[in-house]
Amino acid sequence: MTATLERPDTSVLERRYRKLLLAYPRPYRQAHGDELLDVLMESADADRTVPPPREAAGLVAGGIRTRVIHLAGGSVWRDGLHLGVAAVAVANLAALVPYAGSIPLWTALSALSVLAVLRGWVWAAIPLTAAVGVKAVAIAGGRQVAELTQVPVYPGLLTDRPLFVDSDPGVVAVAYGLVVLGLLALATRGGAPRVRSWWWWAAIPLLAWNGPAWMIEEHNLPISLSRMGLELALMAAAAVAGHLTRDLRWAAGCAFYLAVTVAGVSLLTLPEYGVIPTSQHLAYWALLGLLTAATALLPLRHRRHALD
Repeated sequence: MTATLERPDTSVLERRYRKLLLAYPRPYRQAHGDELLDVLMESADADRTVPPPREAAGLVAGGIRTRVIHLAGGSVWRDGLHLGVAAVAVANLAALVPYAGSIPLWTALSALSVLAVLRGWVWAAIPLTAAVGVKAVAIAGGRQVAELTQVPVYPGLLTDRPLFVDSDPGVVAVAYGLVVLGLLALATRGGAPRVRSWWWWAAIPLLAWNGPAWMIEEHNLPISLSRMGLELALMAAAAVAGHLTRDLRWAAGCAFYLAVTVAGVSLLTLPEYGVIPTSQHLAYWALLGLLTAATALLPLRHRRHALD
């Protein structure tokens, strides 16, 4: 008799609610998931099998907000530095991925270094990053280090430009050197950094793809639209995260990434390299700078209002 009094499609609706609750971090689901699910099921209509769109959107938004707040724990500057180091390490790997067929060993070592960075294995990441950095600087300068490599290195996918054709040994050295310095700073402060999400790997194809470019035709410093879109989207997300949490760790991460970009650009625009930025370059770099500033100003604005 009791079976006839139950909602006929309760299990279907419950499964769909549980899938929506996956937007929340696991610790939150373990602590509050059953309670929240009970409330949702009790308030649902007897014949409903699909959550209302507004309610579903609210659950997803609440889950994302909770995940962001959940990430704002521990040392702000240590975690922010690790975020920036991870972002540059991923970008360094993405620069090598199109050439994996020509330099498989160094691409694999670069991938291992990124894995070590994302998992918080700082001491393992330092020698891996340094070794790949030395080889990358040698390739950029047309020199041979560790093994014979045909220079220039031509791509197999995602781009049609030789490796580091738009760069310089100094620019490559800055990118890898700052990562190593950041890792050393993390290692000397004690304790392993936070383990990062596997979603970081999804950024690599977008960073590696070199076309189409948002630039005048045949300019010697092209800007990939996929890379630009990803950078701007992630920095905007970092600004939103700072706004939600009133936390500066995302500002620190963006500032580290921007510092590497600015340092590289500054080297390339020296007179001996002959790279002249266009208005599009300036607009792009200005957007990166404004979004980085927003990640710092939004949390500070909230804190100032809280003190008033």
